[in-house]
This record gives sequence, structure tokens and C-alpha cells, in this order.
Amino acid sequence: MRRPSFFARSRSAFADRDPAQRGGLWRHRDFLSLWGAETISQFGTQVSLLALPLVAIIALEESAFKVAALTSIEFLPFLLFTLPAGVWIDRLRRKPILVLGNIGRGIALLSVPIAHWAGALTIWQLYVVGFAVGVCTVFFDIAYQSYIPALVGREDVVEANAKLEISRAAANIGGPGMAGGLVALLTAPIAVLVDAVSYAISALLLIGIRKQEEAPSRAERRSLRSELGEGLRYVFRHPYQRTMVAMTAISNFFSQVVFSILLVYAVRELDLSPGTIGIALAIGNLGTLASALTAKRIGERLGVGRTILLASCLFGPGTLLIALAPEQYALPLIVVSMIVIGFGGILYNVTAISLIQAITPDRILGRANASRRFVVWGVVPLGGFTGGALATTIGLRQTMVVGALGGLLTIVPILVSPLRSVGRMSELEPLEPQPSPIASASSAPA
Repeated sequence: MRRPSFFARSRSAFADRDPAQRGGLWRHRDFLSLWGAETISQFGTQVSLLALPLVAIIALEESAFKVAALTSIEFLPFLLFTLPAGVWIDRLRRKPILVLGNIGRGIALLSVPIAHWAGALTIWQLYVVGFAVGVCTVFFDIAYQSYIPALVGREDVVEANAKLEISRAAANIGGPGMAGGLVALLTAPIAVLVDAVSYAISALLLIGIRKQEEAPSRAERRSLRSELGEGLRYVFRHPYQRTMVAMTAISNFFSQVVFSILLVYAVRELDLSPGTIGIALAIGNLGTLASALTAKRIGERLGVGRTILLASCLFGPGTLLIALAPEQYALPLIVVSMIVIGFGGILYNVTAISLIQAITPDRILGRANASRRFVVWGVVPLGGFTGGALATTIGLRQTMVVGALGGLLTIVPILVSPLRSVGRMSELEPLEPQPSPIASASSAPA
């Protein structure tokens, strides 16, 4: 099959690097600061991921729908602010956005233990906190993925993403057990304080990055609508990127159907305690660590397309293990399920994000990330509300089955896309988008 003409292949793209520089991220001071900042905040985030829903489930005794709504509201800003955020991020230096995003999240989370101490905590405050954290996350995540290629160079994005995913995996392993222990020791509202502190420390480490960013040129700025359109056209006329958008959107929607009610299902259907849930998630996340450690080698061995195809096959079957788990075998099946889902998710993230960073020009990277995330994260609140509504009408276990079966559809887009035949990352170069809709349309594949 002939590759689309607008993907220039460059087999020697990385060949001219000094061998002494390979693996040099271990000696890259600025990357280590970024890595440290992310590692600390990832561990803190694990506390809130468990503690905030448990505040609603145990402390406030809210319904399954309201708990699902809590996890969904945090993703509403991806529908409301993602596209303009991409334009602003392409117009600004990215490090200050990362710092302010962490400070904002820390302040929002700090309000939870304060309200608890004052005896004024309600589900409505949790919704406001979730929304505020979501707004900050929109800006942070788009700036973060756009910042990495400029910080380490495009030739090192796979290594950088793999190392960052190792931290995420380590946090996924150690974090839930730590979170469960903190919730049991301090109560869920007080445990959220740990995450607020982690964001403050993370912001300080980001401030310590020394590399100076070059300010984007003001001369290239156009109207907000024009720049938004350029980002959207680039992503949705790009055969690889639009395939990954479709795959990720399907996966995110159905995974949120499942995970929006997972804690309610574990507590009320499987009769698991917060401590047991934390331990199960911690052990299960060994799959994410194994994937982060091996993703680069798997990608080099199988090629980009086959690696993404492999990863897409794991979510649905993994989730079915939880959905069909009998109460007496719930704990081992949740562990196995988390291993399978975690391995596939990290393998997909490392490979797909690195591919996007490698083929997208820096000047449009923020808008491309925003256009993609508008869809793939925008479906998350829809999945959450769907999960809550289904749980209320057909039951918790039946909703888990629906989410698992829907996750099997993730594989469909890549089966009909040229993405499945992509080889090594080094064979691709960034392609500048065409300046007008007419020109863009003329270069799109038939």
C-alpha cells in the first residue's frame, strides 16, 4: 500500500545523533525537573482519584448518578475550553501555563479539607472543585504535550514519554494503596490535602526549569476562528491522527461508562473496603509499569501501527473480567483486569502520543493537541453521565457489561486505516499544514 504523499519519510532522521547523546535524558537537568514535577503530582493525584469519589459515596452518601456526575464534571472543561486553549497555548510560552495550572489545581483541592473542617462540605462544592481542576487540567495537558518536544527535541520524545509513563505507572502502583491508607487514617476529605500539597511542590520544580522558551511570533497571529480551523483541519484530514482520535474517543467513552461507577460497584456490589480497593488497584497497576518499561522496545519491534493495534485489543476483554466477577473472586479478577487494561493503555499512550509529537509541526502542536483532546476528552463526561444513568436504570453490573462490550469497538478504526501499516517512528517527519481550506482539501487522501 502506498503511503499518503504528504508523509515525508526520513530514514536518517535520527542517524546523525552522537551515540554519546543517546539516553542522555538521564543527564538532561530540565527534563529531570519536569519528570520530578510530574512524578510528585501523579502520586498526589492518586489520592484524589480515590478520595474525592469516596467523599461523595461514604461521607455524603450520594447516589450512583451523583457520584458518576462528579467524575464527569471534571471533564466538562474539555468540551468548553479545549479548542480556544490550544490557540492561546500556541501564542504563549508554555512553561508559565504549566506552573499556573498546578497552582490552580492545588488551590481548588485545598478548599475540600477546609470546608470539611468548617462542617460545610457538600456535593455541590465537590462539583465546583472538579470543574476548576478540569479547567486547569485542560491548559496544563495541552501545554505539557506541546512543551516536551521543545524541551528534549523530537528525537527523544519516545524516551521522554516512556519515562513519564514509568512515573505514572509507579504512582498507579503505589498511589492507590497510599490513598486507601490515608483515607482510612485521615478520612477522605482530609486525604485530599495531600494532592493539594503535591501540586504546590510540582509547581516549584517546574519553575526551576532553566531552558528559555522562544516567544511565538506575533506577526503570524490571525483571528481565533481562523487558527482554530487550521488546527481542526490538520487533525481531521490527517489519516493517522483522525484514526487515533476515533480510537481514543471510543475507548474513553466506554471506559468512563465503566470507571464512573467502578468505586460504587466495588463498594456496594462487591462489598470491598476502601483499603482493599486501594490494594487491588495498586497491584493491578503493575501492568502499567511493565508497559512503560517495555513500550519503546515493543514499538521498535512491532512498528507503530501494530503496537497501537495490539494495545487497542486489550481494553474490552480486560473490563469484562470486572463486569463478570463473582463476589468471592472479585479481588483477583480486579487485579488481573487492571493489569491487562493498564498494560494496553500505557502502551497506546506512549506510542500514539510520541507519534503525534513526531509528525506535528511545533507551531501548530498546541492547536492539534487541543483539537484531538476536544473530542477524546470531550466524550468523557458523556460517558460518565451515561454510566450513571444506566446504573440507575439497569443496575451496576449490567452497566459494567455495556461498557466492556463497547470497549471492544476500539479496534475498528485502525482496521480500516493506513495507520496499521506504519513502521518505525524515525521514518516520519513533521508536515506543515496547507495555508487554506482549499489547499488542505487537495492534499487529503481520497
